Amino acid sequence: MSAAEPILFCWSGGKDSAMALHTLLQQGDVQIAALLTTVTEGYDRISMHGVRRELLHQQAQSIGLPLHEVLIPPQCVNPTYEARMEEALRIYLDQGVSKVAFGDIFLEDLRAYREKNLSRLDMTAIFPIWKRDTSELIRSFHANKFRAVAVCIDSKILAPSFAGRELDESFFRDLPREADPCGENGEFHTFVFDGPILKSPIQVRTGEVVNRDGFVFCDLL
Repeated sequence: MSAAEPILFCWSGGKDSAMALHTLLQQGDVQIAALLTTVTEGYDRISMHGVRRELLHQQAQSIGLPLHEVLIPPQCVNPTYEARMEEALRIYLDQGVSKVAFGDIFLEDLRAYREKNLSRLDMTAIFPIWKRDTSELIRSFHANKFRAVAVCIDSKILAPSFAGRELDESFFRDLPREADPCGENGEFHTFVFDGPILKSPIQVRTGEVVNRDGFVFCDLL
């Protein structure tokens, strides 16, 4: 990878994205073209995570990178998702961006899916934290003074009380043994409000907690 080759970053607002971006930026002369985030139409929230759009904007502003939002309908089917993503990716491809980075850690099928979709456009996927040990990643998360809050949890695996908790050491102590420390199997999703990639922390407080189809969402205000 040449020094300042531009990279488009698939950004969820959560800790894995933040750690992957931090890892990339530490490699020196890396040029991030933009943060690419899917936002659910009508809800104005980050898809899957349920975080308000204005908090996403504050995050991108604090990171100091342009944000490109891909709008998708609620309960979005794969063909629609893929078509809208492709539309966005082509914009960057036309600007000479051929690499796209993701915060995935170990889900092989997800990696293969991303690589297949990108290869159709002659684009390449980068996974900065791929195969890193997830317990070690969490130690690094704390060591680097990242701070995040759990915004969505899968109630089949975690108690609803995990929603809205900060990812401090007690959060990981209380995680059941079968849960991955990074929530890589979808156990929990997060919003990063402070850390080395942010120029200043984002002021958030927890709001209403709701259960939708087995997922517990904590609204951040």
